[in-house]
Amino acid sequence: MGAWDHRIAHARLVVLAIVLLILILILILASLGPGLGQAFAASPSPIAASPGTSTSGAKVVLRVGWTHEPDNLNPFIGTMFSSYQVFNLTYDVLVGIDPGTMAPQKGESAAGLATDWTTSPDGKTWTFTLRHDAAWQDGSGPVTARDVAFSYNQIIDNELANFAPYLTGIKHVTAVDDYTVRFDCTQPKADVLYNTNLVYILPEHIWSTVPVTTLETSFQNKPPIVGSGPFQTVTFKKGGYVQMEANRSYWRSAPKVDEILFEAYTNEDTMAQEMKSGAIDACTGLLDAQLRMFDGVPGVTAEAIPADGYDNLVFNCYEPVDGGTSLGNPVLRDWRFRQALQWAVDKQKLVALAFDGNSRPGSTVIVPGFSEDPEWAWTPPADQAYSFDLAKAGQQLDAAGYKDTDGNGIRDSEGRPIRLRLVGRTENQGSQTEAKLMAGWFRQLGLKIDLQTLDSGALSDRIYNTAGGKPAPDFDMFIWGWYNALDPGAAMSNFLTSQIGGANDSSYSNLTFDQLWTEQARTLDVTKRKQLVDQLQQIIYQQSPYVVLTYFDDAVAWNTGKWTGWSRMPTNGGNPVIPYTGNASYLSVEPKTASTGTATGGGGNGLWWVVLSAVVVVAGVVTVVLVRRRRRTIEEASDG
Repeated sequence: MGAWDHRIAHARLVVLAIVLLILILILILASLGPGLGQAFAASPSPIAASPGTSTSGAKVVLRVGWTHEPDNLNPFIGTMFSSYQVFNLTYDVLVGIDPGTMAPQKGESAAGLATDWTTSPDGKTWTFTLRHDAAWQDGSGPVTARDVAFSYNQIIDNELANFAPYLTGIKHVTAVDDYTVRFDCTQPKADVLYNTNLVYILPEHIWSTVPVTTLETSFQNKPPIVGSGPFQTVTFKKGGYVQMEANRSYWRSAPKVDEILFEAYTNEDTMAQEMKSGAIDACTGLLDAQLRMFDGVPGVTAEAIPADGYDNLVFNCYEPVDGGTSLGNPVLRDWRFRQALQWAVDKQKLVALAFDGNSRPGSTVIVPGFSEDPEWAWTPPADQAYSFDLAKAGQQLDAAGYKDTDGNGIRDSEGRPIRLRLVGRTENQGSQTEAKLMAGWFRQLGLKIDLQTLDSGALSDRIYNTAGGKPAPDFDMFIWGWYNALDPGAAMSNFLTSQIGGANDSSYSNLTFDQLWTEQARTLDVTKRKQLVDQLQQIIYQQSPYVVLTYFDDAVAWNTGKWTGWSRMPTNGGNPVIPYTGNASYLSVEPKTASTGTATGGGGNGLWWVVLSAVVVVAGVVTVVLVRRRRRTIEEASDG
């Protein structure tokens, strides 16, 4: 037998020995019983460059993917839904919402800090009783009425835009004692209970040290963030992830997972593939067409869930005042021009082509079907409702004086061709499709359209651009959207003059609208308030600072094979990944256990992950051995 034959025989012996070693390893691990398999399965599938991956099974990590990461973790600055997802898990609110009835909730089991409340006969004084068992995450002590009063008075006294509309009419909030807080209002206030679900209770001992001038401008609220909620935000890496650790002392009971990782994706398809493979446990921001990827995938539920929100085309309506400037085209300040474009949008086609049918054509800014007794959404009468009619759109532009005066195919304003920038968002394929379709329709009307895509951050910079400390919005038209709050006044507050530079992204201003909004906020009679809210919707529908494009669905997926306890908000058909309000789903979700027929975390395959890892390592060894032998053989051959 030559040297080469000896080498072949030796390699065979090595491979045989390794195979025997694998078999022995399998028998040993199997003899240790299901407990070991469960322990290993508690560790989520590892993802490169992600923290919190457990190799021992000691830490239970829930991984959630999103395509829209927080814009800011300061509640007075952040506006993205993902920011509010973090806020809802970090902080408590005063009044909780019952997930079944979607009504304000009293009692010790309520989701808010208040267990009871009363109001004076004139509706001007509200008194809330607080629970005694809520505490700050840094161990500094209980959440008291002083913290509640501080949180509200900071907004009221400094007119902090993100929350000020919700507190209109509240003069001052007083801590009567450690667990009683009183709201004194200048007028009856119809929206107190729903709006106290929107304001986060902040620790006075931390936020009182923040300079007021930086609260809604530059203060970043860097992790670790102290709240009283079920999770503490400990890390935020822009473009990476938000890491949240369970608050084991949370008053509603400790979360059943140790950590949540909200992981940022720039590509929806990549996120969908990771969800399908089990690398993440839930995701939001899927493209509607991707839902079909999960057909027949065991252990994954994927749905397009109707949301109380809408996509919209936003016009730059800013009328420069008090030193402000507008970098938008002046034609957009004319509501007749804006209204004409309502007739140039085929919403049925947007639904079909941009959202694969998973949305509905929109009309008014309050979404139908999300309230009852009364239904707050106003339905435009047939003789006022817009439809897709390019001829009528052109006629209205002609009547408003925007004609093609020189015959070059482009309409003019004050002797100059009308040129408008239309922006879709880079991270939202639906908005890009909508923008392309609308650009085509608007061009058919004789408007020169520059189609652009920007990421949300860059677009926000243009919307809230300033010059010399004054508003200077730098856009013409863009496509984005809003989730509505529960109270109709909150949904309509986006058009208040006082919200320019805040939620009023169109910079629309109308004195009559402002007065009607104030009136509805203090009208306790529901029937009369409904009439006022209808009038507000009619003004916006006519003057068109927005074109409401679609009432969208949230395309989400969540793993039901590895995890149980997902809860919907609202209970009837709500969203377990993006709760409508509150944090119930992330409190109740937990790994399935052996008693339910599925091992913790990774299903029933914890042992097999170990075995598979061993096989991979051994295969690697075999490969290395054989590669080295080939290389050595070549070297020997070359040595002659």
